[in-house]
Amino acid sequence: MTGLEIVGAAQFSVTCLAGFDDGKSDAISFFLQRSSQMSMLFFLCDHGKDCLHFCNWLLLNNVGPKSPKHCILETHQELVSKLGLGCMGLSGCYNDPLPEEEGIAVIKEAFNCGITFFDTADIYGENYANEYLLGKAMKQLPREKIQLATKFGVCPIDLSRVEVRGTPEYVRSCCESSLKRLDVDYIDLFYIHRIDTTVPIEITMGELKKLVEEGKIKYIGLSEASPDTIRRAHAVHPISALQIEYSLWTRDIEEEILPLCRELGIGIVPYSPIGRGLFAGKAVKESIAPGSFLEIHPRFTGENLEKNKQIYYRIEALAQKHGCTPAQLSLAWVLHQGDDVVPIPGTTKIKNLHDNVGALKVKLTKQDLQEIRDAVPINEVAGERTNEVLAVTNWSVF
Repeated sequence: MTGLEIVGAAQFSVTCLAGFDDGKSDAISFFLQRSSQMSMLFFLCDHGKDCLHFCNWLLLNNVGPKSPKHCILETHQELVSKLGLGCMGLSGCYNDPLPEEEGIAVIKEAFNCGITFFDTADIYGENYANEYLLGKAMKQLPREKIQLATKFGVCPIDLSRVEVRGTPEYVRSCCESSLKRLDVDYIDLFYIHRIDTTVPIEITMGELKKLVEEGKIKYIGLSEASPDTIRRAHAVHPISALQIEYSLWTRDIEEEILPLCRELGIGIVPYSPIGRGLFAGKAVKESIAPGSFLEIHPRFTGENLEKNKQIYYRIEALAQKHGCTPAQLSLAWVLHQGDDVVPIPGTTKIKNLHDNVGALKVKLTKQDLQEIRDAVPINEVAGERTNEVLAVTNWSVF
């Protein structure tokens, strides 16, 4: 017998057989009876993976809260919406920054659609604009129902260099500053944005562990970390999530990193899950905004772009077969890679936000998933996944 305990606005527990079938009906009935009393934020007590998969079975089969469905980040007890919102673009990078009221409107609408997992970083936007924006939006939303993630470690970037810092003093000062800008008492998930190779990861993690003990952060995450770094960091304090690029045209984590994270019970948070917009038609059906980061991205320039357009057209054809948009199909493919995979697509448009949420309704069989994968042979993807300046911080170079 395995105990499954879910804690929400009303606290209760339900026990079911580990084999699922014998206890499934009673558990579903109980879950339905209480779902209207529950907040969107749940916790799963650590009773093993059988409970994890059973709870995800309930949630991913439309039992309980409405879309977006929810997903448990493995052994670290936090249950987040199956789809998050990457907030970076609201403050520029791919386009001009949105006016504050419009950016807040996108965040609030995401919450109204069921998204509870919001991602930012201290490097996003001019003068920390993105953290300030998200902090203001949080004042109009129920804090206890939201999982707020931010990142530190990347110092201001110019076109020629990027500096990464992971000293204990810098860790603490970044946390304190992010708490003030977000105007919150704690950060749900605090990521090391990029790895400082001049400081042993154990030293950086040691300070983060102190911040957890002090209640300033709840969980620790890594971003663009190599397998060795992940193992060493996890040995100091459990890592709850790894944020890393993962999409149809960037799949290099599948060989070693993805299995390692599953071995250690670390959730995967893919950024750029729609291929930095290519699978939404960026640079194919619509032009790139002047000054966009994509103007210097290797996959969106010159001959590389012309080659990559052919990949888009293949996904467009498959999307018609599945009755969805190319963006929805590419996002659905990522969503189907596991219950522990929580992509964070960004957008500046309410319509695109709704389309992204609609990807949760796209059902794909194993055969479908393979057909979609085969339409994007990695050896036909033209260009590196980021420019030379940022490439030195990618996990694969460590």
